[in-house]
Amino acid sequence: RLNDLAKEAGLLYLSTATDYLSLNNTTYMSIATDSHEFGQVTPANEQKWMYIEPSPNVFNYTNGDAIIRPAIAHHQIRRCHNFVWHSQLPEWVTGTSHTRSALLSIMENHIAHVMSHYSKQCYAWDVVNEAFNEDGTLRSAVWLDTIGPEYLELAFKFAAKYNDGKAKLYYNNYNIETGNNKSLAVAAMVKDFQSKGIQIDGVCLQSHFTAGSSPSYEQQMENMAQFVALGVETAITELNVRIELPTSKDKEVQQATNYANAVKACKDADGCIGVTVWDFYDPYSWVPAVFEGQGDATLWWGNFTKKEAYYAVADVLRE
Repeated sequence: RLNDLAKEAGLLYLSTATDYLSLNNTTYMSIATDSHEFGQVTPANEQKWMYIEPSPNVFNYTNGDAIIRPAIAHHQIRRCHNFVWHSQLPEWVTGTSHTRSALLSIMENHIAHVMSHYSKQCYAWDVVNEAFNEDGTLRSAVWLDTIGPEYLELAFKFAAKYNDGKAKLYYNNYNIETGNNKSLAVAAMVKDFQSKGIQIDGVCLQSHFTAGSSPSYEQQMENMAQFVALGVETAITELNVRIELPTSKDKEVQQATNYANAVKACKDADGCIGVTVWDFYDPYSWVPAVFEGQGDATLWWGNFTKKEAYYAVADVLRE
């Protein structure tokens, strides 16, 4: 099974994200909590701000705990996700004109409470999510527009300040799986943090790909090397490979190749510690709701049979 093969290949884990809505599906959960298949779990949504602090200083950990506690019980590592993002924020954060100092206090208070609640339960935290545009500039968001560019380093400083469980602190983004303006901007941020003594332990390569137009194995390897050279970990944190529907046998073969290339790159790259698929089961995939006419992006069909992509990933881990 995949996690066993990943560990034998030298990775720390192969894992999945999962969502609160899936917890009542017993067949799904028997796979999601199988530590031989998935050695780590990421809550897909339940630790995001709108769910965990829906009102000022009112914290709701129920759904997040419902993901984390079974993972602990089944001896699975937990990657926790996330503190600061432009999306899935409650109206009281985005819809109010906060002063810079007020918004900083809100950010620090949120990080302090959430990190305290999950103390020693998380291997790593995604501290900041998706802060850069494709051209390498910073994305307009309430954090940038109110606090300024320094919000990034302040978020990491707050996370380090309250990190009594010594979790790894990561930056997480999509479209940084190859050498481009966006990945270069992330590398520059890492260097800047290091020059200032700000803790940053890793860079997450989300890896939301499309069958037939995904980065090559060589491109992904070269890109991981630029981060490893800086002395930080990398991890593939949200891997899926979506297909232009309807699916065909040729598209399945291409999807399998794209999955295998990503996993092989992480396996072969120094400093890439593991791979997380962004759910493993098509009916719970986020892809169809976001990308019209696309889907079938995960490793399992809706009838719980494994796809060709599953076996391709297993094969590259056995190499």
